[in-house]
Amino acid sequence: MCSLVDLQAQKQPAAAKPKLVVGLVVDQMRWDYLQRYADRYSNAGFKRLMNDGFNCNNTFINYTPTYTAAGHACIYSGSVPAHHGILGNYWYSRQLQRNVYCTEDTTVQTIGSTSTAGMMSPANMWATTINDELRMASNFQSKVIGIALKDRGSILPAGHSANAAYWFDDVSGGFISSSYYMQDLPQWLKQFNNQKLPDNYLSKNWNTLYPIETYKNSSADNKPYENNLPGEDNTFPHITNNISKNKYNSFRYTPHANSYVVEMAKAAIEGEKLGKGAHTDVLALSFSSTDYIGHEFGPNSIEIEDTYLRLDKDIAELLSYLDKNIGSGQYLVFLSSDHGATHIPGYLKENKIPAGLVKAREVETLINNYLKETFNISNGVSKVVNYQVYLNHAVIKPEQLERIRPAVVQQLLNIHGVANAFVLNDLNAAPIPEVLKSMMINGYNQKLSGDIQYIPKPQFYDGWEKGTSHGTWNPYDSRIPLIWYGWGIKKGSTWRNTYMTDIAATLAAILKVQVPSASIGNVIQEVFK
Repeated sequence: MCSLVDLQAQKQPAAAKPKLVVGLVVDQMRWDYLQRYADRYSNAGFKRLMNDGFNCNNTFINYTPTYTAAGHACIYSGSVPAHHGILGNYWYSRQLQRNVYCTEDTTVQTIGSTSTAGMMSPANMWATTINDELRMASNFQSKVIGIALKDRGSILPAGHSANAAYWFDDVSGGFISSSYYMQDLPQWLKQFNNQKLPDNYLSKNWNTLYPIETYKNSSADNKPYENNLPGEDNTFPHITNNISKNKYNSFRYTPHANSYVVEMAKAAIEGEKLGKGAHTDVLALSFSSTDYIGHEFGPNSIEIEDTYLRLDKDIAELLSYLDKNIGSGQYLVFLSSDHGATHIPGYLKENKIPAGLVKAREVETLINNYLKETFNISNGVSKVVNYQVYLNHAVIKPEQLERIRPAVVQQLLNIHGVANAFVLNDLNAAPIPEVLKSMMINGYNQKLSGDIQYIPKPQFYDGWEKGTSHGTWNPYDSRIPLIWYGWGIKKGSTWRNTYMTDIAATLAAILKVQVPSASIGNVIQEVFK
C-alpha cells in the first residue's frame, strides 16, 4: 500500500529540464577502451553509463586533423574547423609569422598565480557553444563552469559567456583562471587550492591498482618504445614522491590527476551551488591525464590500462556524488572524447604491422631544400603544422604559386610514409574517397589553413620514436566513445554512424535552446525516452 509521501511523489510532474548537465571529455580515449578493459571495470563507473544509458557505438570525428583543441571546440559548438576557427592546438599565422596557440590572449592576465599560464581566453574561437546558447536562453541565469588540467580543455567547452573556466598551473600547483572571466579566484577555490592535493597525490607514488601480472590486456612493462614519466622512468612502480624538479608538470602524467579533477568538480558544484537554481547549469569536465599518459606510454601499455581502471573508479565516485547532491535522475551526463590515438610504431612493427613516422620538421626541410634547388627560392616554406604546408608567400610570387604548389605535392608523394597530398584550395579535384574529402573540407579554413595538405599512410603519423600521437583521419584517431546517461535518456544503443558534431545539436534539443551559431550536427533522436 502506497504511503501519502509515495502518492505525492507520483503526482509530481517530471522536471522539464535537467538540473545539471555534466560533460565528460576523456582526452585521447579510443572507443575500444570501453570494451578492452570491460572485464575489469566496476558496475558503478563506465559500465553504469553503458548499461543504464544510451551508447552511440559508431561515433566519428568528421574532420581532420584530429587534435585536442579542435575536438573540444567541436563537441560543444557542433561545428568543424572550417567554421569555428580552431584548426588544432596550434596553427601558423601568416600575419604574425609564427605559430598561434588556440587559446592564447595577450590582452588578459593570469588570475591565481604569478605565471603567464592564465593569459588565455576563447577569443580565437569564432562560433558559440551550446553553453553560450543556454546562457543566452536563460538570460544568463544558467551557470556554466569549465574544468580541466589543460587550458584548452576547459576554455573552449565553457564557451565565450561562461561564468568561469579553470585549469591547472604548473607553477602554483593549483587551479587558475584568466581576467577574461574574473579579477580574483572565488573563496571556495582558494580554499581548495590551499589543500595542496597534488603534493598529497605525488607522495603516494603510482603503482598498479592490482598485481601487475594480472594486466593481461597490455604489453609487458618496460618496453623500449615507451617514454618516461617526466622526472621518473618508464617502469612500475613510478616513485613520484622523489620528483622535485617540475613536479607539478609530472603530476599531469599520473592517473591521480584525474581524481584531482573529480575533487575539483565537487568543490565547484558546492561552491557555485550548481544544479540548485531554477535553470539548468553546466559543468564541462575534461580528463587530460589520459592524454598525457597515452602520449608517453601508448595504447597498449600497462600505464594506460591502469589509468582507465582508476578512471572507472573516479567516474563511479562522481556519479555517486551527483546522486546524493543533485539527485538521481535529475542530472544529465554525456561522455565522449576529443580524439583517439594510434599504437606506437615500435609496438606495431614488433607485431609485423607496417608503421612509421612522417616528421613535420623533416618534411619542412625536404621541401625547403627542393624549392631552393629547383626554383632558387630560399625559405620557401614558412611552417609545416597539422599535416599542412604553409608556403612563404612573402618570397614566392603569386604567379609562381600555380607552378610550385603541384610541384610540392609531387615531392610530398615521394615520401615513403605519405599516402596522399593535394592543394587545399582545390579540394574538389583531390583524387581521394568522398568520405575522406569531406573530412578534409570540414578541416580546411580558407583564412587560416596552409597551401597543401598531406595524408600519412595508415599507422604513420607526425611524432617520435618513443610514445605515440594522433591527428589523422584514421579510425584509431577519429572513432570516439559517446554515451548519454541520466535525465531524459533511455537505455539502449545504436550502431549507426553518429558524429562528434551531433553532440551539441542533441544537447540543444534536450535543453530546448537554439543550436550553436555554426552547428552542422543532427539530433541523435534515439537517445530520448
